[in-house]
Amino acid sequence: MSSTAPGPDGKPRCKWCVVSPEYLHYHDTEWGYPVVDDQRLFEKICLEGFQSGLSWRTILAKRENFRAAFHHFDFTKIARFKDKDVQRLLQDEGIVRHRGKIEAAINNAQRACELVEKEGSLAAFFWHYEPKEKSGLPQRASTSAESIALSKALKKMGWKFVGPTTAYAFMQAMGLFNDHAEDCVIRTKVDKARKQFKRP
Repeated sequence: MSSTAPGPDGKPRCKWCVVSPEYLHYHDTEWGYPVVDDQRLFEKICLEGFQSGLSWRTILAKRENFRAAFHHFDFTKIARFKDKDVQRLLQDEGIVRHRGKIEAAINNAQRACELVEKEGSLAAFFWHYEPKEKSGLPQRASTSAESIALSKALKKMGWKFVGPTTAYAFMQAMGLFNDHAEDCVIRTKVDKARKQFKRP
């Protein structure tokens, strides 16, 4: 069974992305491209936490609302959120109103500040978990030895909603490995971006 489907231009893409225009744009321009920007890395790990039990499509549709509600995921600002901010977010219909996930994002922002102080940047820490080589067929796994190790390390530092599956999806999306289907038209673009990428 093929793991690709033709996109609007007739070229093969990862099958999951052709079900909606939002997915297509995200797949073609973001998913799998290496990221070194701390704010984007923090945004993604937060949104992966919010996605827990939901579809990525739901989160993607609300992403701009999340960005507005969480100061574009500037973790130095989120780290200072108080109970009144939790109440404000629980009233915000534009995001996922789940107290545990909201409180986890604030907690994780505080932990992110501590991590930056220790490691110099979030990127330096996360890229330490880049697999030496990606084994197995693309998109056939939901965890890996590296995602389990990353999850364990984050939990030890007090992060929440960062299980091995969440960590794996984060690593996939942020380009720590290229998980585009073998014949996906974007795979070679991601490979090129990863070759040119300067690791922190």
